[in-house]
Amino acid sequence: MCVVCGCSEGGAGHAHHAMLGQQADAAAAETARDTLHFGTGVARVSVPGLSQERAIRLERDILGANDRVAQQNRAHFRAHGVSALNLVSSPGSGKTTLLCATIEALRQQGPQWEVAVIEGDQQTSFDAERIRATGVPAIQVNTGKGCHLDAPMVAEAFARLHAHFHHHGDGHEHGHAAVRRLLFIENVGNLVCPAMWDLGETAKVAVLSVTEGDDKPLKYPDMFAAARLMIINKVDLLPHVRFDVNRCIEMARRVNPTIEVIALSATSGEGMPVWQDWLARVVDSEHRQASEADAEALRARISRLEAELAQARAALAER
Repeated sequence: MCVVCGCSEGGAGHAHHAMLGQQADAAAAETARDTLHFGTGVARVSVPGLSQERAIRLERDILGANDRVAQQNRAHFRAHGVSALNLVSSPGSGKTTLLCATIEALRQQGPQWEVAVIEGDQQTSFDAERIRATGVPAIQVNTGKGCHLDAPMVAEAFARLHAHFHHHGDGHEHGHAAVRRLLFIENVGNLVCPAMWDLGETAKVAVLSVTEGDDKPLKYPDMFAAARLMIINKVDLLPHVRFDVNRCIEMARRVNPTIEVIALSATSGEGMPVWQDWLARVVDSEHRQASEADAEALRARISRLEAELAQARAALAER
């Protein structure tokens, strides 16, 4: 992992640290003679002139600052009834094409979907322009030499999108249909660094195209360990490539036994209804959780007021 950019075992990586460490140890023992392993130390990274302990401290400091902003983002999204999905992948997996096809498919379902996009790249606004051409607002975030988006970048981008969601009001009804507000965050194409960075999202979605090889989940385990869903994209090309879908799924579940999987083609439309159903379930589930949390907070507030009222009555009775 890149210490300079702050990647570490923090955030989503904690749950899989022990398992991944065991896999690394087993791999080291099996291929010790023919392979050099620089990621088997406690920091799982080697930087010239930097001790493992110092690397860990540096990573924790950087990620800690990021995670505080991520929590603010999460609260901000919830306040606007927005579900945010962080799309992560290698370059060329088809994320932007998938987003354009998804926007069109959701538009056909009706006006209850409100969608916006944050686009991450090192340079250019090509992808944001493609999204805007669909009629959906998009903010381009160029990271320069940065290899991933971070929470402060997303916070600033969402501030510019605030007017889009606010324009439609803060209610949860659109005619007779419940409003589903969805923010797609298309991360910089990179299967390494974005894995450990919390942006405040509801979930990470790892997009893997069949042209990349079915062994990617084991070669880049942190990414697939952090993802809630793996999309196997470009399945229309399966007759023309050597890609074993079942083997890919099996490898993904070695590092993340609970990962969900959808195989689809953004160009042919195969599997797109399953993806749309998944999106609806995620958004509706988050709305229910937010409503339950709000109701619990209201009940707690009422209980406090009742206790204060009882104390006031007792004080008056003593007089």
